Amino acid sequence: MAKTHRDRIIEAATALLTEGGRDAVSTRAVSAAAGVQAPAIYRVFGDKQGLLDAVAATGFDGYLRDKKDNPITDDPVADLRRGWDLHVGFGLAHPALYSLVYGEPRPGDESPAARQAAEILAGIIRRIAEAGRLAVPEERAALLVHAAGRGMTLTLISLPEDQRDPALSETARESVIAAITTDPPPAAPAHDGPVAAAVALRAALPRTTALNAPERVLLADWLDRIATSG
Repeated sequence: MAKTHRDRIIEAATALLTEGGRDAVSTRAVSAAAGVQAPAIYRVFGDKQGLLDAVAATGFDGYLRDKKDNPITDDPVADLRRGWDLHVGFGLAHPALYSLVYGEPRPGDESPAARQAAEILAGIIRRIAEAGRLAVPEERAALLVHAAGRGMTLTLISLPEDQRDPALSETARESVIAAITTDPPPAAPAHDGPVAAAVALRAALPRTTALNAPERVLLADWLDRIATSG
């Protein structure tokens, strides 16, 4: 099947990004490499940021498929470990693409690729909460995992390949997991019990039908206060 203008532009921009980083992806360079006129880029993508978001979405397709296909087991913490390793591995295999998505944060304007990855992570964190193994509120846990994983990946990307220590990522991963999870019940220490129980019940609350809307709001507030008290 013949490539469309969109396909050729994304392919050209991706090649330029891989070879020279974000700064190499200029409208002039992309139009020349794709064999199209510069106005075509604006017509298809709106602006340069729209083009970069499309490049990121296309490049992240395989990674997001792998994340979604990551086997779901009865141990959500083990699933989180595999998700972390997949994330770091993708970043090291595609440093320019990863840096495009995560290297320059855009407050309040997250790229579609980053948003999809965050939703998958949130799903794993929700399963840990439902299992009664989350020691902090879901949002905080997801932010901790995301921040640590992104920072670790960007740090490893910045190092020469022969100086990258795989154990560094493993140490960071286990430190974060230890900070956000408890041992499986009933082995959890007694002081972790109320917090983990509150987080687990808070995760399941949206699916309850025994309470009306005001009651759910009130209970959610109580559970959030218990969860953050620890």
